Amino acid sequence: MASTEGISVTRTQRRPPTDLWALAPYPVIVADEAGTVVEANPAATLLLEGALPGARMPDVVPAWLARGHEEVIAHTRLPTGASPDASLDERVLPSVSGRISAQTYEAHATRGHDELVVWWLVDDTDRRLAEEALATERERTRFLAEASNILLASLNSDRCMDATAQLAAQYLADVAIVVTPRSGRRLPVAHAISGQDVTRTLVAADPTQVPGLSEALQGFPPVPSRWIDPATLPGWILPPGFTGPIRSVVVTPLPGHGVPAGAMVLLRGTDRAEFSENEEVFARLFAARAGAALSASRLYSEQSAITQTLMRDLLPPRLRHLHGVEFAGGYRPAGASERVGGDFYDIHPGSTEAEASLVVLGDVCGKGLDAAILTGKIRNTLQALTPMAADHERMLQLLNAALLTSHHTRFATMVMASVQRTESQVRLRLTSAGHPSPLVVRTDGAVEEVPTHGTLIGALDTIEAHTVEVILNPGETCLLYTDGFTEARGGPLGDELFGDERLKRALSECAGMSAEAVVERVQMLASQWLRDRAHDDMAVVAITAPRTTHLSAVNGHTRGRYTA
Repeated sequence: MASTEGISVTRTQRRPPTDLWALAPYPVIVADEAGTVVEANPAATLLLEGALPGARMPDVVPAWLARGHEEVIAHTRLPTGASPDASLDERVLPSVSGRISAQTYEAHATRGHDELVVWWLVDDTDRRLAEEALATERERTRFLAEASNILLASLNSDRCMDATAQLAAQYLADVAIVVTPRSGRRLPVAHAISGQDVTRTLVAADPTQVPGLSEALQGFPPVPSRWIDPATLPGWILPPGFTGPIRSVVVTPLPGHGVPAGAMVLLRGTDRAEFSENEEVFARLFAARAGAALSASRLYSEQSAITQTLMRDLLPPRLRHLHGVEFAGGYRPAGASERVGGDFYDIHPGSTEAEASLVVLGDVCGKGLDAAILTGKIRNTLQALTPMAADHERMLQLLNAALLTSHHTRFATMVMASVQRTESQVRLRLTSAGHPSPLVVRTDGAVEEVPTHGTLIGALDTIEAHTVEVILNPGETCLLYTDGFTEARGGPLGDELFGDERLKRALSECAGMSAEAVVERVQMLASQWLRDRAHDDMAVVAITAPRTTHLSAVNGHTRGRYTA
């Protein structure tokens, strides 16, 4: 016997009692193996008007239910020779589902007497809608996560603007337009058509021509899409060459960090449904993430531009051949990610060849950005004091006074060199203020330490400084350097100082080299010694007397002497 809720079908009773049949909670259809409707309760005839006894299933029920009936018959047909008493009711029968009008039904089959099949139709529209809503939310969550990764992958504002338009056109609309605040008299606009590349332009246009756009650029809440007539859109808001019909328009702000990052316009063609209220809400969720990314990229661009402007005054200058003298410099900050630090060098050219140029190399206590800020102050002060460049001690006294009155508590060491070419020789006046003594390499490879000395700058009320004059013959070089070279720890065990003697030996191998070659050689040896280990800032400047064509005169020239 097959027993169901509200209906019982037995071998001795073909038709159920009418009163119980009418009370069945779901539409029920009974059909035989040939697909002929045997019985249908009132709920079934109300749902399917032609489902009357004698009707063929394919003619009165949806195709999915007719196919399901055939599958059940094939699945439960008794094998040849099987006993008619074999229990078919205990077999697991397949269920099928599909639409009837605007609703979704799941049909469950039960075998009855005389090889009949009883179909129970259960309305699962609410479950289907819930599953579709869940799938939609999962898809939207996935899209927002993917969009966040793409938008935050670059801090370039143009690429972020392009990514916003492209993502919106791919997932939210047929066409997406991103408009950012004015750049001068023009509006930056990015157009994206689904499946195509983004085009970015600057347009001289009035945003009030697009309903809600001017307000969105100011950060006001968006207006509903039903208030916007697509026919009123101006030509500049559409992508170049786009002529397709427009059915629905959404304009939403791109909120940034405190100020609007721009606005987004979404367009759908006539082959897609208009934007629903739920879709507009989702578009605003995407716009919030895109606006945050655009705002961050724009803030980064602004800060980067400011940093570049300020950094130009902190970075060491590029040295060159000047007034008949070779100059070369090299700088390596302590941190691999840093561009400036506490070591610095500068050159202040003489106004004419007859006037000496001033070279300054120094080392501020500490490293990193704090030391670089003080470095910038020292360089700016020295720039202002260049009219008295001939008096090294006076310049150092004034610089010392400036540092003592500063809020900085750091001190600095420095060496100054007034450089002037006289015929084939180069005359130097060197003054050290607590700094390592300059080294001079002669043409025969001999290395001499210039005996200039002095006190630190910014530590005491007064300073002492001793100036020494040096003559460089053609091919000879004077090296100014910071203690980052001599105090670099490295070598085979990684704990040995590079030291003064090793630097002198390296310099003796540079006899006759150009200034640039000397700097490259010293930096290379120091780098090999360190092998990527931690180190202090390192700065070096080479001043070289160029070789002349009269080499015999150079060889016969008496080596220069020091004068105090």
